Amino acid sequence: MQRMRSTQLNARSVLDRAFAILGAFTTEDRELGISELARRTDMAKSTVHRLVTELEAHGMVERRGKSVVLGLHLFELGELVPRKRQLRDAALPYMADLRGATRQTVHLAVLDGTEVVYVEILRHSDAPALPSRVGGRLPAHATGVGKAILAFAQPEVVENVMRTGLPRLAERTKTVPGVLRRELAVIRATGIAYDYEESRAGLVCAASPVTGPDHEVVAALSVSGWTGRLNVRRMAPAVRTAALALSRDLGAPRH
Repeated sequence: MQRMRSTQLNARSVLDRAFAILGAFTTEDRELGISELARRTDMAKSTVHRLVTELEAHGMVERRGKSVVLGLHLFELGELVPRKRQLRDAALPYMADLRGATRQTVHLAVLDGTEVVYVEILRHSDAPALPSRVGGRLPAHATGVGKAILAFAQPEVVENVMRTGLPRLAERTKTVPGVLRRELAVIRATGIAYDYEESRAGLVCAASPVTGPDHEVVAALSVSGWTGRLNVRRMAPAVRTAALALSRDLGAPRH
């Protein structure tokens, strides 16, 4: 068994090992020591130390005492991603209008596999602080933006989410495929998705899909806040209007 494990590790490319180190960081764990990185990546500490030194030379990681953090060059590269840059630039005016009209936090998210990634977040000074962050990820089925995208995604995309599983993030997360499918059908009919404390207890949101050419869904907009302080049903028309206007800017055909 030990020989097999060693063979499997040796078969991993240097690039694969380097990405394993970068992928070991999470929102909760932004600083990791060499020993913890070795444990999370299943590599020897000497190997991790060598790769961290090389990644540091390229600005991909930085050292803070005995800890390692992600480097600024990763952020710079992320800002060059064409889909993020073009979508964000087109969405910002509509997000700003939506923030001003609702006085709440506005999110722009895209789908990546079975998760949504938050591309941009505009927070209103009157709105309470939310746990979301740019670059943060959540399972698509448990969020308003995720369900808005899934409702208009290709069938194979939805099937992949169902097949991968529907983990529970909060007490109200929908974890039964049949229940989620029925909700996606309603979203397709209305163009609006809701999150009633499904991604986190106390958090609610209204979301709407953003489409591009040929009606292909490319993202979703949402307004989010805390239950009791945000009437998502009242905010939903404004979210839908902003999403439709952004879709037209991105080349979506007019109905």
